[in-house]
Amino acid sequence: MNAGISIDLRSATPPYEQIRSQIASLIAIGSLSPGSRLPTVRSLAADLGIAAGTVARAYKELEASGLIESRRRLGTVVAHGTRGGAGGAEAVPETVTAAVGLLISTARDAGLSDELLLDLVRGKLRNGQPSTEPAPGQSRL
Repeated sequence: MNAGISIDLRSATPPYEQIRSQIASLIAIGSLSPGSRLPTVRSLAADLGIAAGTVARAYKELEASGLIESRRRLGTVVAHGTRGGAGGAEAVPETVTAAVGLLISTARDAGLSDELLLDLVRGKLRNGQPSTEPAPGQSRL
């Protein structure tokens, strides 16, 4: 399972964080369901062409957040009760998933890079600023 995980060695984001965030995202959107086996540290490292310690660090952080667990003889699996926030504390409503899909589509149509889109979202989250325009089908309060 490489499951679309990729590393951009030119990115300012460390490789372990790229792996951690991509796996966490796959869990959040349901592409990796509870009980799904993840590749071994060595296998994923070989697939990505990086050091095994980098993958091990990503797995360690995912395990600390309750998203995955390591089991003897079974390997590393997605923890039960995980879909949404750390440790599965919240489910992701379908409307949010659809809105994120629309955001991605709109950004790509506008020619924005994925990195710029992520920076925009992070900036809005840090500032606590909602969008100035209501989402399609929603009214302004």
